[in-house]
Amino acid sequence: MVSPSSSRPVLPSLPSTDAVLAQAGTENFPVAARVLPRAVRADLMAIYGYARLTDDIGDEADGDRLALLDWLEGELDAAATGTATHPVLQRVGDTIHSRGLPLDPFRALIEANRQDQVVTHYETYDALVEYCMLSAAPVGRLVLGVLGAATPDRVAWSDDVCVALQLVEHLQDVGEDAGNGRVYLPQDDLAHAGCPETDLHAASASPALRQVVAETAARARGLLTAGAPLCRTLPWRFRAAVGGFAAGGLAALDEIERHSFDVLAVHCAPRRTRLLVRWAATAGPGRIGGRA
Repeated sequence: MVSPSSSRPVLPSLPSTDAVLAQAGTENFPVAARVLPRAVRADLMAIYGYARLTDDIGDEADGDRLALLDWLEGELDAAATGTATHPVLQRVGDTIHSRGLPLDPFRALIEANRQDQVVTHYETYDALVEYCMLSAAPVGRLVLGVLGAATPDRVAWSDDVCVALQLVEHLQDVGEDAGNGRVYLPQDDLAHAGCPETDLHAASASPALRQVVAETAARARGLLTAGAPLCRTLPWRFRAAVGGFAAGGLAALDEIERHSFDVLAVHCAPRRTRLLVRWAATAGPGRIGGRA
């Protein structure tokens, strides 16, 4: 591990707070809904900034990314003691202290990015879910920690929602990921559908690829449905905010389905009107996941 006192590696250009907020607005879900108290929003943005930095290092940094991730883990340890040197880690350190957050979810996000450096394909859906438990589920757990709502049942429901959201992002980015040498669609699903990896580089999705996308979308929709009780157990402000996560995933799935699962020809970002419809249905007392 590279300690915080060691020579600092060259880091990728990092966004300002304003840039992080702008990036948050492009996500499938609202990172810090305005219905939440200001202090809660600030802490959620601190977690988002940490997750964004971790992904930027793992996906975009020049040089030795594994060394940079070691440096980041050292900075995380320093953040826990109030001695981090990087502004993003200083900010998240304040959140760790004020909310009493564990470090394991933060470490899991680093581990997911380490895995990205050496694993480019996933043989089965179960293997992909294991990866999503590192790359996505920790964020939901941290959100619940900030909200003071991390009961065992809520954590389990949150894990389902977060895995689903990661699956949705993989579906949206099939072509981009393939261009970077990464394939997140399960290899056995592609083989069963008769879909060669070359299909992932085409301008439009083949029938075989659409079949795999449809199957993965159905799995994601099912996981979002399984997370429905989460919203119902939360106070209204938290319900409205957390409901935005599931709503964003559902609205993106609606868009993927609307384009006949052709995720290569169209970037299937959720339409604002559909997102609002899904959000209203999710944050209310009814169930989520169906065709609202």
